[in-house]
Amino acid sequence: MNIRRLSEGTVNRIAAGEVIERPASAVKELIENALDAHAKRIVIEATNGGIDFVLVEDDGEGMDEADLSLAIERHATSKLREDDLTQIATMGFRGEALPSIGAVARLTVASRTVSSEAHAVRIDGGQMLGLAPAGFRARGQSGTRVEVRDLFFATPARLKFLKSVRSEDLAIGDVAKRLAMARADVAFSLSLDGRKNLDLPAEADLFEGRLKRLSKLMGRDFADNAVPVDAAREGLRIVGFAGLPTYNRANAQMQYLFVNGRPVRDKLLIGAVRGAYTDFLARDRHPALALFLECDPKFVDVNVHPAKSEVRFRDAGLVRGLIVSALKGAISASDRRTSTTIAEETLAALRPHAVPFFSPAPYRASGMSEAAQAFQAPLFDMPKSARVEALIDAPATEYPLGVARGQLHETYIVAQTADGIVIVDQHAAHERLTYEKMKKALEAGGIAGQPLLVPEVVDLDPAEVVRLSAHAEELVELGLTVETFGPDAVVVRETPAMLGKIDIKGLIRDLSDDIAEHGKALSLKERLADVAATYACHMSVRAGRRLNADEMNALLREMEATPHSGQCNHGRPTYVELKLSDIEKLFGRR
Repeated sequence: MNIRRLSEGTVNRIAAGEVIERPASAVKELIENALDAHAKRIVIEATNGGIDFVLVEDDGEGMDEADLSLAIERHATSKLREDDLTQIATMGFRGEALPSIGAVARLTVASRTVSSEAHAVRIDGGQMLGLAPAGFRARGQSGTRVEVRDLFFATPARLKFLKSVRSEDLAIGDVAKRLAMARADVAFSLSLDGRKNLDLPAEADLFEGRLKRLSKLMGRDFADNAVPVDAAREGLRIVGFAGLPTYNRANAQMQYLFVNGRPVRDKLLIGAVRGAYTDFLARDRHPALALFLECDPKFVDVNVHPAKSEVRFRDAGLVRGLIVSALKGAISASDRRTSTTIAEETLAALRPHAVPFFSPAPYRASGMSEAAQAFQAPLFDMPKSARVEALIDAPATEYPLGVARGQLHETYIVAQTADGIVIVDQHAAHERLTYEKMKKALEAGGIAGQPLLVPEVVDLDPAEVVRLSAHAEELVELGLTVETFGPDAVVVRETPAMLGKIDIKGLIRDLSDDIAEHGKALSLKERLADVAATYACHMSVRAGRRLNADEMNALLREMEATPHSGQCNHGRPTYVELKLSDIEKLFGRR
């Protein structure tokens, strides 16, 4: 078998396949170029999922004739100063976008600077067809217009692997949304098959402006149910907005993460978000958030994936710790707050129906109307599930959650506040209170260990043994006693008593992986947290238990004094608050 060199065209098409995976990839690269050119407005258009036509036009700095002819050559860029890959401060830096697109499509690029004339260059399937003057923009106006037609005509096999037009449109929209989130100070317009999908004016790149942009892209409900995040540590800063635990989703599609303005899908960051919400959400529920990590370019390596969607941090543990503490702090600052959508859904369910309010009573007294009988029927003749335990008079203005006035269905506490009512799920509320008490107890006294009758030896790589030995004291505080047993094994003598019977070997290997990646024994802490949450659930006041007035008010007062009491351990709300003004609207009083 003889070895031969591949032709330049084949090499370029292979390289293009890594960068331009689908139409959305081309859109992403072109928008990033526009942002790097300091554009203040970006217009995006696509037809047939971007296969037939893609246009990205900006009002950035533009290129003169000489730069335009170089821009279509592979690995030619203005963004990488002195070939230093440790100081990447731009979205792009490889110089691959335009030549990669030109290698697989029909590409036309028109551009001009403030002081130069407009020129356009055209490439078809990697072949340059010429550079000539163009009628693009008026004199003194800078910018660039890129048109991509017949994407993948030069590599028709790639067309067979594209998804439906609808899926490709969604991918293009997602790319535009993420980059628009990253740069609220830039105006974005997106049209798909002639229909305007996005029309976003530029916002002030401050907290208020960023929230306005997020509101338009993630929905007004997100803005109403998000808390600000702003924390810094050792040269890192995390800012953004995080959804309340009760405003959760069935998947992680509403999680947007950025590093130095670059949208990323990074396992470390996703894991940190999950860890921060461990105390507040069930494992099958996910928070909604948009977080922006800012750091020195030398701290992060963005040159690890052709699409630049993955990054590596110099100190992963520092990043994870900052995100977890920032999110927990933001959630704690929200105190007992629950999502506004809960009250809105409750009010919607209470809208008057066009049916008689009263139905025939099971007991009819002679000479009385049905409505009168409904008011006069004795309380003990009503079905047990419909009874309300009436309580003594008490001032409702002194307490945020009011004073208990009754218990419905032996499950829900009804309290009167100064300007409305509160309905409390007694089990969910007590579950959170119990869990918080258990967490304090664990933090104060450590985790009790249970000696094993027969210590268990776990075989590991020597490097894993060293890692576990270095964290032996931390593990003891968590109830796990591990000792070195030769160069390639450890012996486990005690395990956390609250975990009961466990897979010791599996736990030890998980801990080794955690310490290698994050520098902490996260999996054990999460297991302990899961057990505490389960205990809290089983030890709490159950639905169906009748409470007296003192017990109900004691529960309300304890909720007011306990952090995170607005939701149970699974992300469900513990109470719903309805304002008197909203209730009056239901009855036409307002």
